Amino acid sequence: MELPPQLLKRLEAMELSTPTPIQARAIPHALQGRDVLGLAQTGTGKTAAFGIPLVAQMLAYGRKPAAGTARALILAPTRELVNQISETLKALTESTPVRVTVIVGGVSINPQITRLSRGTDIVVATPGRLLDIMEREAIDLGSCDFLVLDEADQMLDMGFIHALRKIAPLLPKERQTMLFSATMPKQMNEIASTYLDSPIRIEVTPPGKPAAKVTQSIHFIAKAEKLSLLKELLAEHKDERTLIFGRTKHGMERLMKTLDKAGFSAAAIHGNKSQGQRERALAAFKSGEVKFLVATDVAARGLDIPDVKYVYNYELPNVPDAYVHRIGRTARAGKDGQAVAFCAPDEMDELKAIQKTMKITIPVASGRPWEAMPDPAAAPKGRRGSGPRRGGRPAGGPKAEASGPSDGKPGGFRRRNKGKKPAKHNTPSPGRRSS
Repeated sequence: MELPPQLLKRLEAMELSTPTPIQARAIPHALQGRDVLGLAQTGTGKTAAFGIPLVAQMLAYGRKPAAGTARALILAPTRELVNQISETLKALTESTPVRVTVIVGGVSINPQITRLSRGTDIVVATPGRLLDIMEREAIDLGSCDFLVLDEADQMLDMGFIHALRKIAPLLPKERQTMLFSATMPKQMNEIASTYLDSPIRIEVTPPGKPAAKVTQSIHFIAKAEKLSLLKELLAEHKDERTLIFGRTKHGMERLMKTLDKAGFSAAAIHGNKSQGQRERALAAFKSGEVKFLVATDVAARGLDIPDVKYVYNYELPNVPDAYVHRIGRTARAGKDGQAVAFCAPDEMDELKAIQKTMKITIPVASGRPWEAMPDPAAAPKGRRGSGPRRGGRPAGGPKAEASGPSDGKPGGFRRRNKGKKPAKHNTPSPGRRSS
């Protein structure tokens, strides 16, 4: 890939010798200055797919950034994901002049402003805190030649698209933009067509598909019985690292305390926790000090926690793609894992949406569907029949089964291989996502 010697030395120290499929296909295009739309399953190395070419181009500058400026901006939806991206980048840039600066909420803003005042090469930020920094005029994005949007579909779900519309116009129009995600909802086409210029689309696996080695199962169970079943199942693997997902901050905090009192070493991560509390919980989980991490969807994206054997969907998510990201916390780096879901009567619509998105029927571990279930893999046959309403008795039907010329930018990477035929990308949907 003709990477700089300094970077190759760092990759060797990190024991990275063979690129993953998304890295092998994305890095050469990114090094040429192309805009990249990368789609791959979680756990396939997307961070390095944009981090390696970004660092390579930072090393080519050969001079320090001006005070109060940044050369590259990476936006990610959660603090945990920002911190994880920065860890990878700092490992890639160790013993080099490249500076990486983290901008997240939950901690004091003043030290972040001080670091930015010296100038930095790469800013990794959550959109909300970056807007706070911009309101204080503490950063100039006018010389920012690179923009990376990581997990942009979650930015849509969390309403960060409004922040992106304020941030992106402050960057130069002539820049390199990369977007990476594990899923591709329809609204993503609007982002791609608005912020990317004739991007090369790299799709390693179909969007919405989990890792191949995740074994899925579902229990149809009343809401009041979920806790007892969860304890029973967790008792069978008390020494295995396990993630348990639910919808609400208060509910997951209560569940964590209940499990801890019952003898399961547990910690919790959710939006009501301070940044320090979240970091300590993650550190305890990674080290094995606690075996069970109870979380909302703030922990569903991007977190690379080794050897998570089980993921429980104690409550099904409202957004189908979130299910894909949740179960993607297991079976990482070629290992296998178990994804277990609980479905109460009032969660049937969520289950149908998940199975439709994934185009599969999740095998049943216990119970029966609370109403008739369509086959997501079957072709549409007109208007489908209706089973009992949500919350009704189980259906009486059959049981569900279980590089271009240089324009003066460093290294000839920039912009933009004018003679090449533009890569095709999807036409944006006409409607906007409602807020």
